[in-house]
Amino acid sequence: MYKNIGKSIFAFALSFTAVSCSKFDEINVDPKVASIDQVQVEYFINAAIVGAQQDPHVAERAFVLYWKTAGRQHRSNGLSTGVYTDDWSQDYYSAASGWLNAAYTAVEVAEHQMETGEAQPYTNNLLQVARIWRAYLLSELADNFGPLPINGFQGENPSFNNLQEVYYFMLQELKEAVEAIDPSVTNPDVLRNFDHAYNFDYNKWIKYGNSLRMRFAMRLSEVDPGKAQSEFEDAIRGGLYITTMDEAFQVTERPGWDGLTGVMSREWNGQQISATLNNLYLGLGGIPSENQLGTNLHQYVKDEDYIGLRFSEHFSTLTNDPSAGYWLDGLPKVIDPRAYKTFAIPGDLNNPDFSRYPTYTQDAVTTSRNLVNANDGVVKTIEARYTWNAFAIGNWGLKGARNQVYTYLGTNPRLVQRYRSSDNVRIFFAPWETNFLLAEAGVRGWSTPVAAKEAYEQGVRLSFDYNNVGAHLGQYLSSTNYNRVGTSVSWDHTPEPPASHRMTFVDGYANTTGTVDIPYPSNTLYRNGAVKNDHLTKIITQKFIAQCPWLPLETWSDHRRLGLPFFETPAVEEPNTNLPDLTRSNYMNASTKFFPQRLRYPSSLRNTNQQGYQQAVGFLEGEDGVLTPLWWAKR
Repeated sequence: MYKNIGKSIFAFALSFTAVSCSKFDEINVDPKVASIDQVQVEYFINAAIVGAQQDPHVAERAFVLYWKTAGRQHRSNGLSTGVYTDDWSQDYYSAASGWLNAAYTAVEVAEHQMETGEAQPYTNNLLQVARIWRAYLLSELADNFGPLPINGFQGENPSFNNLQEVYYFMLQELKEAVEAIDPSVTNPDVLRNFDHAYNFDYNKWIKYGNSLRMRFAMRLSEVDPGKAQSEFEDAIRGGLYITTMDEAFQVTERPGWDGLTGVMSREWNGQQISATLNNLYLGLGGIPSENQLGTNLHQYVKDEDYIGLRFSEHFSTLTNDPSAGYWLDGLPKVIDPRAYKTFAIPGDLNNPDFSRYPTYTQDAVTTSRNLVNANDGVVKTIEARYTWNAFAIGNWGLKGARNQVYTYLGTNPRLVQRYRSSDNVRIFFAPWETNFLLAEAGVRGWSTPVAAKEAYEQGVRLSFDYNNVGAHLGQYLSSTNYNRVGTSVSWDHTPEPPASHRMTFVDGYANTTGTVDIPYPSNTLYRNGAVKNDHLTKIITQKFIAQCPWLPLETWSDHRRLGLPFFETPAVEEPNTNLPDLTRSNYMNASTKFFPQRLRYPSSLRNTNQQGYQQAVGFLEGEDGVLTPLWWAKR
C-alpha cells in the first residue's frame, strides 16, 4: 500500500523547503531519505496548497496565458484562437502532478498513522482536508485536459479514467470527507502554520468541501442532470457552505518568486480588458460614469447613444462583436461600476491603482498612437487618454498591421495594480459563486433553501462589496438597461431586447456624423440565439463579472458548459490557422469549433506513458486537440 511513499516524500521535500525550511530542523534525519514514520501529514497538505497557488513561471503559462485568455478575462489571442504551446502545458501538467503527489501522499501518510496507532487527535481531520484539496486539484487538471488517472500521481505510470469516473470520484470524496470531519477537535497552535487558506479551521473546510461539491455538481448539469441535481441538493442540505468572505478559500500572496507570489505579477503581461467583458459592462446597471468618477473626468463622458469614431479601414468588422469597427473617443455614459475598479482608464495617471507595468518601458503611459496607410504614412493620430475601448481577438490582417492602437498597452484599459503587485489575496472560491450556483439551481427547479432571485441579488451584493461599489447597488439591481449584448440586471425584467438599437457615430476619416443600427448579437450557442435576457443569462453574466480576475478557469468552464455569457467570435479579416471552421461566411454565428475546449496533453505524457495516453484520448471520443469538447461541455 505504501510502496510509492519514498518518491512522494522526496518530491514533497523539494517543494516544502522553499516554504518553511526551518521545520526540517525538527526532523533529525535527512528529509531526502525520510520514511513514512518520520513525516507529518500537514507538511504535505502545506506543499499541495502553496504549490497550487502557482509560482510566477507556472502562473504566467497556466493562469494568465491559458485560463485568462480562454476565459476572456483579458484580451489575448493564443489559446482563444486555438494556439497551443506544448512547453507551457508540460510545465503546468508537471507542476500540477507534483501538487497532486503531495495531496495523495498526505492521504497515504494519514491513513498509515491511523492504522499503526501513531495518529494525533487531529490526524483524521487532516486526512479529510487532504481529500478535499485533492478533489480540487483533480478538478483543476481535469477541467484543463480531460480524462485523468484517479489512482495516479504517486510515482508510477497509472491507468486513466474517463471524465465521468473522475467527477463521480471527486463528488464521493467530498461527501465522505465532509461527513468525516470532527469540527470539535482542537489543534496545537503550530498546526495552523501549515494551512495558508484556513489555518485548519475545520468548520471552514467543511463549508469549502460542500461548496466545491456544488460547483462540481453544477458542472454536470448539461450532460448528467439527474446526478447533478442529487449531488447539489445533498451538498446544500445542511446549509454548510461558503456565504461570507471570511469563509472564502483564499491564499495571501507575497512578493518574490515562489508558490505564494502573485499569479498576475509578471510585468510583461499586458492584461488588457477583453471585448467580451467590455460588452457585458457597457450599459449594464444604469449607473452613469459621472456618478463613479471624479469631476475632472466628467468632460470626457460621451452621450449614451454615441458609439464612437468609425474607422472602417483600420478596425476589423469581421466578427460578431457589436462594438466592432468603432473607437470610442471618450468614456461611456453608462457602465457597470466594477469596470473602473478592475481596469484603469488609459492615461489616468492620478489613479493610485493605475498599473505602470512594464516599468522598464513607457508603453503603459504613452497614449498617442497612429493609424497608418500602406506606406506607413500617418492617416490619423489617436489620442487615447481618458478613453475606453476593447477589441475582438483574432486575425485583423492588414487592418491590424496598419493600426498601432488596438493592441497597444497605453491605449487600452488594463488590469489595476492591486491585482499585480503580489500583495493581494488570491481567491479560489468566493461567496458570490455560492449564491450564483444557488440561483442557477433554483432556475433549474432544484430544491434550494433560498429563492433564485434572492440568491442572485445576494451574489451581486457580495461582488459589489468586494469591489467597494455598494453605494450603487440599489439602483443597479433595479436597472432595466440592456448592456451591449442585450442583457439587463433586474431579475424581474425579462423582455428580450429589440433586434438593434440606434446610435450615432462620427466618420473618423471625413469627420462627418451619422447614425447606425447596432444589433444585439445572436448567441447561437445558447438556445439557438433566440434568448438574451432570461434568468440564466443574467446569472452567468453576473457570475462572469464577479469572478474577474481571480477565477478565469471557472468563466471558461461556464462558457464551455452553457455557451454563456456571449463570447464574440475572433475576427477573421484573414483566416485563423488554428480555427479552420471559422470563416468570413459564418463568423456571425457562434460554434463550439470557434472557441477552445481544452488543452492538449503534453508530449511528455505521450513519451512516458503511451498506454495511459492512448486510454485518455480514447475517453475523449475525439482527437487530442484544443477544439475537442470535454464530456461535460456543450457539443
